[in-house]
Amino acid sequence: MSKLTWKGGTLLAPAPPALVTVSDGETDNVLTVAWTGIINSDPPKTYISVRPTRFSYEILKKSGVFAINLTTVDLVRACDSCGVYTGRKVDKFKKYKLTKEKAAQIDCPIIAESPISLECKVTDVIPLGSHDMFIADILAVDVDESLVDESGKLHLEKARLAAYSHGEYYSLGRKIGSFGFSVKKKTSHGKK
Repeated sequence: MSKLTWKGGTLLAPAPPALVTVSDGETDNVLTVAWTGIINSDPPKTYISVRPTRFSYEILKKSGVFAINLTTVDLVRACDSCGVYTGRKVDKFKKYKLTKEKAAQIDCPIIAESPISLECKVTDVIPLGSHDMFIADILAVDVDESLVDESGKLHLEKARLAAYSHGEYYSLGRKIGSFGFSVKKKTSHGKK
């Protein structure tokens, strides 16, 4: 396979198109963030990168909390719109029919229509250039009970989550393996 070499850029894909909710006690807003991910497991930590020019930036700096609400196929249109319009002019919860729900650990709403919400408390802010990275502890994870079976196992595949890749949205599709499947030993019948 032959490869072309391009100038360094942001081509790491897919990314989660996350609906991030913020609140300072007076103003609630939703912004769309693709620059997010898990950065530590114990303690559980995440980050979001936000441009200082964004309306939500000052709300986030003041409150020190946010929620990452995962986007489903049904929420993609709202997610895209929340990334296009500013909260300075639009009440995005109202305009896109997103239901505010009280979070368990933070003073910031989560989105009821999102199947998974991560409640986060900022621990560090790192200026990077075009964006500032807000590193946060994940204090709670709110999970739609329809995704959990009788034994307590999470079935995230039922959530119909969306992915973002180089300007395009995709529905996550077919399962192609589970962690560790490549090294599992086969039984004498040829099955794992």
